[in-house]
Amino acid sequence: MDVVRIGVVGVGHLGRHHARILSGMPHVSLVGVADIDATRAQDVASQYGSIAVSGVRDLLDRVDAITIAVPTEVHAEVASHFIGRGIATLVEKPLAPSLDDANRLVALAEEHGALLATGHTERFNPAVVEAFRVVTRPRFVEARRLSRLPDRSLDIDVVFDLMIHDLELLLALVDSPVTAVEAVGAAVLTDKTDLANARVRFASGCVATLTASRVSQEGERTFKIFQSDACVSVDCSARTVEVFRLVRENGTRSIQAESLRVPDEEPLRCELENFVNAVRHRRDARVTGRAGRDAVALAARISEQIARSA
Repeated sequence: MDVVRIGVVGVGHLGRHHARILSGMPHVSLVGVADIDATRAQDVASQYGSIAVSGVRDLLDRVDAITIAVPTEVHAEVASHFIGRGIATLVEKPLAPSLDDANRLVALAEEHGALLATGHTERFNPAVVEAFRVVTRPRFVEARRLSRLPDRSLDIDVVFDLMIHDLELLLALVDSPVTAVEAVGAAVLTDKTDLANARVRFASGCVATLTASRVSQEGERTFKIFQSDACVSVDCSARTVEVFRLVRENGTRSIQAESLRVPDEEPLRCELENFVNAVRHRRDARVTGRAGRDAVALAARISEQIARSA
């Protein structure tokens, strides 16, 4: 496929950036954008040389692919229209608000032969990509993702909103079944869990601790991986990677630190380029629908554990 005709559904905070990037991408024609706010859709369409349509159905016969950045609670409803037509679909994280919905989307994509991708942008963070290159056998992982209370995504709890970024990274990094989950959390400023801590154990012996908060006074997005010969420390916000190794020389031991070179790349652009190339060359995207579903499954398990411990 030489040119991918693509549309964007939901052009709020994130979807607007989808339109911006796709409008300037080679081998892409941004044929239309849709949003529940008609004025916003028109503004975005005008800015990026596209057209605003009144609803999802107006895009079905015009596109080869679609990106969906609507509120999580309607991900499954909106995505199913396109997947059921065999249209390549990228759904921003989380894939769905529940495991049942995620399973239905994956099954529908398989039934209709549709490419299904999940927009876990952190997998395309150049710091994460470089860090993953040097990790061999993780033994312990520590992830912290803290932010102030946002003005969006309050239809889901902090596990599905923030922690799921790190859960997807964790599952991609540790190729081993999850054997146990422990979790606690609290609702602080909303009626859903705003602060959560989880411990995840894998059959390989790896243990991960994850903290997520959307009621913090300071932001933090760090991911640290410990293995037998090194500690790899990733700052996802600053896009830096530090590797600390134990060096033995002349009977002494010392810690050797190295800063990895990280390319200056926009993660969302990398995500959308990966999706478009997957559509053009008829191959899987880096983060498939199944990977998104597995992250939802682990997030649901953690949320359920928090509910039971309350």
